[in-house]
Amino acid sequence: MKGFYQQFITDKSFLILKQLKKDFDFVLIGGWAVYFYTKSLKSKDIDIIVGFSQLKNLKKIFPIEKNERLKKYQVKLEEIDIDIYLPFYSRLGLPVEEIIKETILINGFTLPKKEVLLITKINAYQSRKESVKGQKDLIDILSLVLMEDFEFDYFLNLVKKYRLEDYRLTLEKIIKETNEVKDLSLNRHFWGRKKGRLLEKIKSF
Repeated sequence: MKGFYQQFITDKSFLILKQLKKDFDFVLIGGWAVYFYTKSLKSKDIDIIVGFSQLKNLKKIFPIEKNERLKKYQVKLEEIDIDIYLPFYSRLGLPVEEIIKETILINGFTLPKKEVLLITKINAYQSRKESVKGQKDLIDILSLVLMEDFEFDYFLNLVKKYRLEDYRLTLEKIIKETNEVKDLSLNRHFWGRKKGRLLEKIKSF
């Protein structure tokens, strides 16, 4: 399976991520969180949720900027961006303070449950679907829903609880309009068989 980004960039990003884990407490979201679930595509940028005390600690180490428009804080380290999200401030589809209640530990990292992570990924995709990052979001979304133990009932209940019907429709549209996914080694024949089953599960809502 080929990488979406050049390997030297993803290797550098992973080294930064490991150092962050040593020094700070956070919930990992974004492409790296998807990777730890699916082992599909590695990420370039790092996306984390922190509390306000950890944000203060991060500010001691990194030149952090506030992005008021996108309701996040950010660090730019050459090719790597670190995006930092906070409870009661940031917008990730679900309330951030609810996301941090629905987490599990994988590879030593605290991650949202994959169904919760999917909602954050759809949220990102909706705002940048025409961009390169949006293409990566689409691949991440598909790699999550293709997992054998993905719980569609749990995902659809979250959609209902938080009134995110447009997210379900976005997911349905992605699956309908995708014919093959070369970055996931899904050819038309294999994807065609999967597509019908996925649409059935989504429409059961």
